[in-house]
Amino acid sequence: MKVVFLEDVEGVANGGEVKDVKPGFARNYLIPKNLAVIATHDSLQRLDKLSNQAEKDRIKKLNDMTLLGDKLTGIRLDLEMRSGPGGRLYGSVTNAIVAAKLSELLETTIDRRIIAISDSIRNVGLFTAKIRLHQEVDVEVELLVHPTDTDPETFIQQLADQDSNPDETELVEDDNDTDTINTESSNEPDKSNDESGSEEQTETEDADIVEAELDSDTDGKVDEKKS
Repeated sequence: MKVVFLEDVEGVANGGEVKDVKPGFARNYLIPKNLAVIATHDSLQRLDKLSNQAEKDRIKKLNDMTLLGDKLTGIRLDLEMRSGPGGRLYGSVTNAIVAAKLSELLETTIDRRIIAISDSIRNVGLFTAKIRLHQEVDVEVELLVHPTDTDPETFIQQLADQDSNPDETELVEDDNDTDTINTESSNEPDKSNDESGSEEQTETEDADIVEAELDSDTDGKVDEKKS
């Protein structure tokens, strides 16, 4: 079916163009949404006017989306979700949830289909969503998924503390290792003291032997004089 496009349809045609499309696509989508009309003599006569208007609309939309992208740049969406042990969510964060939060924040309707989440979000934490506002305007938005009844700023601090814990744990382990080494060293017998003690004991024993020999010689001499 040949239609005249009244507006730009991304990936299909620009406003003012004439194209053949599938009948079902025209009747169920393009025509009901006033994006195109059936190509007739009257509609074909309007091509120049439609093309000019589409160009103006295209420029305006790009400007509007650029301004919206500037508003979104650097913001953080706080998404409160029910979670269980270990921060596991009861469900997952979808692009529909993000779209609803954005619509509330911006006070305008955001189509969930322009939001892309790279990985399925099933845990609390910090994540990123990509928003395709226009063919030429892509924006990344930070998502803070936090448990219910938890203040977002408090949860951010908890995440920061968790990131710093591994280093602290390593330091504690190192201190424990040092204490273990010191304990082992203190439990080892003092060989230097034992060796010096043994030497003193040997010297004492030698002195006793010499003294005993002298005493026996003296006794022998006394006995000879008496005889």
